[in-house]
Amino acid sequence: MRLWGGDWPATVGLTLPKGETPEFDVAPRGQGDGWAEAGIIKDAGDDPDVTHGALICVRVSASDGGVQFRAGEGVGTVTKPGLPIDVGEPAVNPVPRAMMDEVVAEMAAEFGQTPDVLIEVSVPDGAAIALKTWNPRLGIVGGISILGTTGVVRPFSCAAWIASIHRGIDVAVATGAAHVAGCTGATSERVVQEMYALPDTAMLDMGDFYGGLVKYLAKHPVLRLTIGGGIGKMTKLAQGAVDLHSGRSQVDFAALADMMDMPQLEGCNTALEAYQMVGAPLAERVAQLALERVQAQVPMVACDVVVIDRAGAVIGRAQ
Repeated sequence: MRLWGGDWPATVGLTLPKGETPEFDVAPRGQGDGWAEAGIIKDAGDDPDVTHGALICVRVSASDGGVQFRAGEGVGTVTKPGLPIDVGEPAVNPVPRAMMDEVVAEMAAEFGQTPDVLIEVSVPDGAAIALKTWNPRLGIVGGISILGTTGVVRPFSCAAWIASIHRGIDVAVATGAAHVAGCTGATSERVVQEMYALPDTAMLDMGDFYGGLVKYLAKHPVLRLTIGGGIGKMTKLAQGAVDLHSGRSQVDFAALADMMDMPQLEGCNTALEAYQMVGAPLAERVAQLALERVQAQVPMVACDVVVIDRAGAVIGRAQ
């Protein structure tokens, strides 16, 4: 708005991917010849997020064609394959990029401009913050990543989350639900729910707490259980992890190489990179091994596993 002649707004509204419409206070950072910059203070609520309170800044200027992204101070650059962003690109994930594309198009229409904008994202102290994340291991150098699939930070209390899973199972058992599903995230939940036409009450908000789900189901069984998730978390489950959080379990790439009899997989950076090298056989093998783990822990329940990619396509399935 400021770049194209409008006033600095005190707040800005935004439509998030799931339809929420929050408003944020704007911290103007300055403007100059052909550029304007503003910031937002990240509020992670009750979540112990290392980026809580960080100033997220964006500078906009004219580009030589379309919306382009640049990593400013404190925002990382991708240096290894296997991530959803190409090597050499700023570590700004696809969903935030798409949201920014939409806003640029909207503002361009309002101000009678062409949507040719260079967006430079920066986070003061982002390089120091990144040392507390997995970014260095993933080959993201120079700062943090701009992540997000929903735009909402969910408070992360292990005990509270597991308790909510247990209550979901209690409701399913009490209402005679024959089929429940535990998924690692919003995309896998949507895919599994649509695949089986399950009601909302059958969807257990498993997240990373696979162990908390199956331990309780072993004592309070239902007839059928579907586990759904992306290739990374499902690979960890297949390898025996019960807590799928990135801070508490990691993919064993040596074991993955042995499993597929492909030594080159040992050098992979992420399970996604391994999948991109191997394709469907890897996803199918992961699904089968994950199913064996699940079935061993709840032998009285008929189980199946669904593995999806980031776009929500099913890439592996075992039942």
